[in-house]
Amino acid sequence: MSLDQPLAPLPEEGMGFASSWPIRAGDVDPYDRLRFDGIARYLQDIAWEQLHQTFLYKTDPNWIVRRTVIDVVRPVHWPDQVRLLRWCSSMSTRWANMRVRITSDKGGLIETEGFWININGSTNMPTRISDDGMAYLAQTTTEQRLRWRPYLTDATPPESDTDLPFPVRATDIDQYNHVNNACYWQAVEQFLVEYPKLLTSPHRAVIEYIAPVWARQHVTVRSRFEAGDVSGRPVLRLWFVVGDTTTTVVRIMPLPN
Repeated sequence: MSLDQPLAPLPEEGMGFASSWPIRAGDVDPYDRLRFDGIARYLQDIAWEQLHQTFLYKTDPNWIVRRTVIDVVRPVHWPDQVRLLRWCSSMSTRWANMRVRITSDKGGLIETEGFWININGSTNMPTRISDDGMAYLAQTTTEQRLRWRPYLTDATPPESDTDLPFPVRATDIDQYNHVNNACYWQAVEQFLVEYPKLLTSPHRAVIEYIAPVWARQHVTVRSRFEAGDVSGRPVLRLWFVVGDTTTTVVRIMPLPN
């Protein structure tokens, strides 16, 4: 998939793992829009539910996300009920692309895809998915040669007076002792306050995690906004930097027509 390609469709109605819940009041902005960090938490929640309601909790319990793509086709607003459907769209022996479609009773539609890596709980290193896990994921895809390829390859810009600190709080640290992936989206929302027009039409947000951020590290976010890229669309780019290391990259832009 490239940055402009649509996400893989559900292979057949009735497939996938489904769940639903009311939108949480703490996950919306002052205009009642479901924020990106709220969406990211919902993606974690349904992944956790699927693990615990299937045998995967015993065979393949530990996963980390390397990339998340979020297509906001029609925004979701509070109050509403969201319905989530999760399925595997491609896989290999150690990782899988997991699609989640979020719909709401009032017509919201958010399409997402996450590149999830199966890891060894003792070493935190990628490990082979169990045979049973492979068979389970393969129910919704025939693509079993998934390879990692970064979508966001722009060079990190030099320091500038537009850089913002991103303080790491104790509550941002997860069970792997690094910043939880959903927390980065809080910084994204901070920048989007300055560029509200990016949210007025269907838009795509992509985040790629290059290196973990640990507790007590000092994070700076660098940003660049273009009113029109080579395709004529506005784009916001963010780089999370610790010292000389870029740990996370983000791009937000309108969806192609």
